[in-house]
Amino acid sequence: MELLRNVPIGQYVAGKSGWLRSLDPRLKFAWVLMFLVSPVLAGPLWRVALALALLLITVFRSLPLRIIWRPFSFLIIFSILCGLLATFLPTNETTSVITVRSSQELPNLLLSGSHWEIIKIGTFVIDRRSAELGLKTSTLIFTVVHSVNLMLCTTSPEDLMWTLRWYLKPIALLGFPLDRMSFQLLLALRFIPLVQEEFQNLMRSIINRAINFKELGLKKSVGLILSVGERFLSNILLRAEQGAESLLIRNHGMILHPSSLKPKGLMKKSSAWLNSIAIAVLFITIILRKEYGAF
Repeated sequence: MELLRNVPIGQYVAGKSGWLRSLDPRLKFAWVLMFLVSPVLAGPLWRVALALALLLITVFRSLPLRIIWRPFSFLIIFSILCGLLATFLPTNETTSVITVRSSQELPNLLLSGSHWEIIKIGTFVIDRRSAELGLKTSTLIFTVVHSVNLMLCTTSPEDLMWTLRWYLKPIALLGFPLDRMSFQLLLALRFIPLVQEEFQNLMRSIINRAINFKELGLKKSVGLILSVGERFLSNILLRAEQGAESLLIRNHGMILHPSSLKPKGLMKKSSAWLNSIAIAVLFITIILRKEYGAF
């Protein structure tokens, strides 16, 4: 039940090792947007290229292996299973073919028919369309989840909140309450690990007591589950209230202004070359997506 320690999916891991931590959070957010948006209406080759790029980023010491290998292996297995499930789904469609002229009169004509059959096991048929569907599904799940997970593992909630406010700063000119929204976002980002921790503690307490639900019966089992859920909700609300009060105390009872959480060392010379390379590669990737994304 050590969920937070063994599989830290979407949780910030404090530390200084790994070159992703030195990258500007605004660039990390831009790269994540690229990984989220570019697969839309893209071909299978581009999606595979994005997945391979994430694999290279993970392998080349972006984070220590002791932190990333458990969620990484879990995500790969889950993506492969979803891809296999999508592959075996029926995708055959009835196509209407209207013959206007004889095929012998047009020697270069390609007649439309059923998709190419790759594997046929009894009633299960894997053709080109179903294989592409499975490939797109598995690569999309891996790309979306792993790119966001890398950003969340290497970016603190304060840095992420400041980054989002930096991108949304133009809408503040229209009177949008950006400071209040940023403060609520910071509370939400800190609220996620609290939910997982409380759930983990309650599950551990139930397992340690070795409760036999068969001896309790249906009525008492339902009552126990409802009492545990009530305790879970009350603990979460209490922890959330304490977190909000602590943030308000830091700013003398006022909403914490995002400018006070600006990341330190954004203009360090040691990370300037890394940020420059990230910007250049991002522009090159956008150009490649425009030229070859449909393949």
